[in-house]
Amino acid sequence: MDGDPQTPEAQVLAFLAEGGDGYTSGEILSGKLGLSRASVWKYVESLRARGYTIEALPARGYRLAGVPDRLSALELLPLLATRELGQTLHTFEALPSTNAKAFALATGGAAHGEVVIAEEQTAGKGRRGRTWVSLPGKSLSMSVILRPELPPQRASELTLVTAVALAETLAEAGAEVGIKWPNDVQIRGLKVAGILTELSAEPERVHFVVVGIGVNLNGQSADFPRELSGQLTSLEAARGQKVSRALFTAALLARLEDWFDRHATEGFEPVRQAWKERSSTLGQDVVVHLEQRRIPGRAEDIDADGALLLRRPDGSVERIVAGDVEHLRPAT
Repeated sequence: MDGDPQTPEAQVLAFLAEGGDGYTSGEILSGKLGLSRASVWKYVESLRARGYTIEALPARGYRLAGVPDRLSALELLPLLATRELGQTLHTFEALPSTNAKAFALATGGAAHGEVVIAEEQTAGKGRRGRTWVSLPGKSLSMSVILRPELPPQRASELTLVTAVALAETLAEAGAEVGIKWPNDVQIRGLKVAGILTELSAEPERVHFVVVGIGVNLNGQSADFPRELSGQLTSLEAARGQKVSRALFTAALLARLEDWFDRHATEGFEPVRQAWKERSSTLGQDVVVHLEQRRIPGRAEDIDADGALLLRRPDGSVERIVAGDVEHLRPAT
């Protein structure tokens, strides 16, 4: 479903949120919104049915006492500090894939900055055709539509831009994070987030890019599939405290917008330096898995295009544009 911040229901919620811990009288709400007292009561009841805890006292009015842990426009739009990213939200209880939905919307003309979010993905996509596992109601599954002024050969830079913004947001939330080349974000060597970038382009021009982001926010190790035991973690497990998914999402969108803007004006070099500072791959002995071969070596650097520079055992340097990196010892 798509959310509209101008609905009376959303406006009632906004005024109650503005009131903080205090009560807002029905008369004031009625006057500000141009609604009857009975209509205010109807929208309060509707919000309660959606999971909001709203207290009511005679002669004092209404107080917002609790909000549901949900990622809909009602929760997110009042928190956003962005100019474009997320100002149009497409939110769903369930989707096969947020990337697939965003790609379809972008093909149909969706604007730069539109965002697709699903509480549950039934066929989430990872790199190289893999499935991305997310915990329904505990994760962030989000895809952002971008229309950058970039040649197609530079579109892969946006994966590293996203990784930097994501790592910074997780660090600000209290985690010790590292970026595993090219698109995984880790906490103490365990994957907490992944990125999948897909584009529509001609040889000389990008039509649009869809950046898919999956983050394990809440949940414990027992919540993940047994076959992935010891590979995944969540922000809650790492910091020992539940995460407000709406606040995290709003913070991430703001950080993404800042980095996308900087990339557009300053190029890739600031992104490259920030990525290197957060990298858990550089300096590591690794094996790079390609389609037909495995390449051992030491991850030495990323170049001006974001490709991994791998020092081979014979001393030569191989440039890796795409592949899966296996760390041979835990990243510190």
